[in-house]
Amino acid sequence: MTRDTIDGLLEADGELPLADDLLRATRRWFDHLTHERGHSPATLASYERDLRQFIRFLKSDLGHPPCLMDLANLDVKAVRRFLASRRREEATSRSLARSISALRTFYRWLENEGLVTNRALSQVAMPRIPHTLPKPLTVDKASALVDGEGAGDDWIRARDVAVMLLLYGAGLRISEALSLTRREAPVSGRDVIRIVGKGGKERLVPILPVTHRAVERYLKLCPYPLEASTPLFLGAKGGPLSPRLIQLAIARMRDELSLPETATPHALRHSFATHLLAAGADLRQIQELLGHASLSTTQVYTEVDRERILAVYDTAHPRA
Repeated sequence: MTRDTIDGLLEADGELPLADDLLRATRRWFDHLTHERGHSPATLASYERDLRQFIRFLKSDLGHPPCLMDLANLDVKAVRRFLASRRREEATSRSLARSISALRTFYRWLENEGLVTNRALSQVAMPRIPHTLPKPLTVDKASALVDGEGAGDDWIRARDVAVMLLLYGAGLRISEALSLTRREAPVSGRDVIRIVGKGGKERLVPILPVTHRAVERYLKLCPYPLEASTPLFLGAKGGPLSPRLIQLAIARMRDELSLPETATPHALRHSFATHLLAAGADLRQIQELLGHASLSTTQVYTEVDRERILAVYDTAHPRA
């Protein structure tokens, strides 16, 4: 998040600018998130989006550029009007919960800095988020998706297979796989790689020989020179690979492989965890491999495995 981005907060729509005191506070908050908290660019962008939506609402609700005093005077009714306005924009409960969480973080920082004290946001209940389980692929479907046989000398297909093997074979997030540099390439002799995940949390991830071979094949076929510090995975024109291209590659393979609509890059990470659990891996070990901060986040996979066991029971038991 750059200073120019903060200075341009909400001005893209030609609306009134922020009051100077709130703009200065916003700059300092993002400096804090960037340099002291070490948040990733994706997390910073999420905070910026949530704050921008909130301040846009305040400008419309108040009729003038909001300042720190306006934030101090915020009441519960105003928060509920904000949530209602987001609902009218068809925001999901998950999006609203994320917005409230981001705004609470902002208000806690304002209070710690002695700028604003207001508990209105803490008095509003979080929207109820429907409980959804991860949707992993079967072992056969996941294996078919990452099978690079028959691709010939197609370097694009070799690249996509290497990326997908990092998701399914190592449990990486797509952002983590695409953030690897050529220097960090998981090739033969490098059985473990260091990954910096959400919130700057570091973890060591083992790499399978099949993944080594896929990455080495991609490196051999890639038509562009790769410097040590440049991204490992490149797009067709030689720039950094966009996550969207991996999403599209999987989407194109759905019909060919009879994959469900839930087959996505993240489904490969879900499959990694679910298949390890089904094979007897310890939940704590899976937590470390996935880089989850809390075991409760990983425990959702026990419910997925329970459904699989019950389905097998219903199919196989003679009295079912």
